[in-house]
Amino acid sequence: MKNMKSFIKSAVIKPVLGAILVAAGLGLAMSANASETAAEPKQGNWTFAGLFGTYDENQLQRGFQVFKEVCAGCHGAKLIAFRTLAEEGGPGYSEDQVKALAATFTIADPEAPDGERPGVPADRWPSPFTTQEAIDSFGIEPPDFSVLAKARSIHQPFPYWVFNYFTAYQEGGPDFIYSLLTSYEENPHGVEVPEGKYYYGYPGSALSMPPPLSDGLVDYEGDAPETVDQYAQDVAAFMMWMADPHMVERKATGFRVLIFLFLFAGFMYLVKRKLFSNVAH
Repeated sequence: MKNMKSFIKSAVIKPVLGAILVAAGLGLAMSANASETAAEPKQGNWTFAGLFGTYDENQLQRGFQVFKEVCAGCHGAKLIAFRTLAEEGGPGYSEDQVKALAATFTIADPEAPDGERPGVPADRWPSPFTTQEAIDSFGIEPPDFSVLAKARSIHQPFPYWVFNYFTAYQEGGPDFIYSLLTSYEENPHGVEVPEGKYYYGYPGSALSMPPPLSDGLVDYEGDAPETVDQYAQDVAAFMMWMADPHMVERKATGFRVLIFLFLFAGFMYLVKRKLFSNVAH
């Protein structure tokens, strides 16, 4: 038995631990090398982070304002219905506010007398261009914002992404958006950017979209800073809500399930002890 334990320790455990340490070292080296060529992505201080995080209603309202006044000129959100803006856990607008907002849009409707009608809360946020209009204007259709915060993420080399499973990190999309919007800068010396492109430090490349934000661009109510950094955080949080509007409800359900499983496991342990207490082992 002792020889078997020694064999397992020398033939299995030590090689596995060695492989983990080597992989961790390679991951750190790759991370250091990447940091020399591109700016480190920023990680926002999100209220919805972690197992018990929730959306900040005021931040969602500010983010919606930035989206409506700045982003919606080029980007749509075709999977988002106006009515969701009044749902619990979202920006917290009233039904009357949502009705008034929807009515400001003209919705194509073949059954309407003129083929168009004012929007209603059940309608989805329309795209500002048809696909062909977007291609004619930009050469490509700007991405839809409905689930962009789930479709994008920051790159984290091994072993950092392993820790995300234990910390419930799922803010890669908002971190990516926040980093991108705040990383536009002048071309570094010796770096050439193609005509019509704009340099941004993260992840060290060029983008066709010009810098969309500037200080004082959007007038906030209240005392929130009117800066690029604040605008970027707010719109990134709003885009996360668009992509995952039921996140808070899902977290609460998951927590209740964990409590149930914990109690059920304890109950079954007591049952097992009761049933087998008189059984000889």
